[in-house]
Amino acid sequence: MAPAARTDIDMKRSFGMGGAAVLAALVLGTGCSKNVDAAAGASASTDDVSAYYPLAVGNSWTYRLNGRDDKQVTVEILKEEAGVFHDSQGGQLSLDGYGLRDPKRYLLRGPVRTGHSWTNVVSVSSTERYHIVQAGDSCETPAGTFPNCVQVEGRNRVDAKATLVNTMTFAPGVGVVRIEVAVETNGQLMPQTSLELTAWQLRDGAAPPSG
Repeated sequence: MAPAARTDIDMKRSFGMGGAAVLAALVLGTGCSKNVDAAAGASASTDDVSAYYPLAVGNSWTYRLNGRDDKQVTVEILKEEAGVFHDSQGGQLSLDGYGLRDPKRYLLRGPVRTGHSWTNVVSVSSTERYHIVQAGDSCETPAGTFPNCVQVEGRNRVDAKATLVNTMTFAPGVGVVRIEVAVETNGQLMPQTSLELTAWQLRDGAAPPSG
């Protein structure tokens, strides 16, 4: 039982993804971070990152937790202050010249292309490494099948043997449609938490068809 308890604590200290990751017990508190792009000298470009997470007061997303329809949670953007959007689960997201970020990390950075990578130094002892695993593929969720998605993997070493792996899938015009969290030990992934989109609502009207 001890290893499981340790994993829960480590997860709470690690990855974040706006309100959705708060629901998955992944968000850190607010703070500053230094962000270093893996491609030295790359120019700032969102490559239309804003399309992958519509930020507007009133937008909302509902997810089921760990495949259970009776465990659903909703994230709604409640207010905007100085370009920072605050949601109902304590998340704070914004867009700048590089991409989509929360107070500690970039969650998605342009250019939105397979293989693009970046690093988030979230504290003196914690560094998260992100890369775009794939761009342009479809993702199937209870809310429907979404084309042209972007899958981002973030990794944070917990100790000499374990690494937290957080995989987020963004759909253009929708937002985050899936989050999967696992612990990698000795090259093997052990799933911990998953969130899948079941419904969403944008400020300008009903959710568009997912195809």
